[in-house]
Amino acid sequence: MKQITVSAPAKINLTLDVLGKRADGYHDIESVMHQVNLCDRVSVTQIPEGIEVCSNRGELPNGKANLAYRAAEVMVSRLGIKTGFRIFLEKNIPLGAGLAGGSTDAAAVIKAIDQLLGLNMPLNDMLEIGQQAGSDVPFCLLGDTAVARGKGELLTRVNRRIKLHLVLVNPGFQVSTARVYNLIDQETITERPNAERMVEALTDGDFAGVISSLGNVMEKVTLKLHPEVAAIKDNLVRAGAAGALMSGSGPTVFGLFSDAEAARRAFKSLNGLYPYTFRCSSYVENGG
Repeated sequence: MKQITVSAPAKINLTLDVLGKRADGYHDIESVMHQVNLCDRVSVTQIPEGIEVCSNRGELPNGKANLAYRAAEVMVSRLGIKTGFRIFLEKNIPLGAGLAGGSTDAAAVIKAIDQLLGLNMPLNDMLEIGQQAGSDVPFCLLGDTAVARGKGELLTRVNRRIKLHLVLVNPGFQVSTARVYNLIDQETITERPNAERMVEALTDGDFAGVISSLGNVMEKVTLKLHPEVAAIKDNLVRAGAAGALMSGSGPTVFGLFSDAEAARRAFKSLNGLYPYTFRCSSYVENGG
């Protein structure tokens, strides 16, 4: 049986703005998304029929509630594929963490099936399939750094000229993205992040500009629900982070550091204080 294994990198939001609720119930966003080299490993094996999903995390759903299953299902249906797939998810990204763990697994499944069957699908076709699987899946297919608009499916690549060094801290509980979105509809947002300014900083290699442009309108809502997330931000800054921000709807917080050594020192001081602490950097395809 043929098998392909693909890396599935986590995503952070360097900026995240929620612009309003749409008629279809989703929200319009504007976000500068960036992949980091904290990765799941996704293995897809061709089997005679059906779709099977299993993982090293027993609490992970293995049916249609899993985005990896959904991605395979969409590909089979859309392309008329007459074979089945067994998917194994080696999870390193915490669940429900604001790091697009489910979406990046789904993107990896699409890439793996494309390789397994020798389809050589154009990127735009992959992005359309990804959009049907989940809002963050198209970005995870495009990769590296991009501005995402609409539900997340309208993507503009960013020509990044800076390598970011990070420490990610996750407190070990999950946050309901739907609940945060519902609460943000009732919030008065007084300060919004500037995605254009963040893009300029990334393309100019301006680390200070990246730090000054960090912003996430969801942070205020999640911090009210979970004050411990604010404490993580404070601890990262005390450990030497030039800036710290919650990713997505949380609860993971990332700290950005001036260089790898500063990130290493912070990781050493924070590791063990929380259920999940990771030192990572910007993801590079085939090397990240």
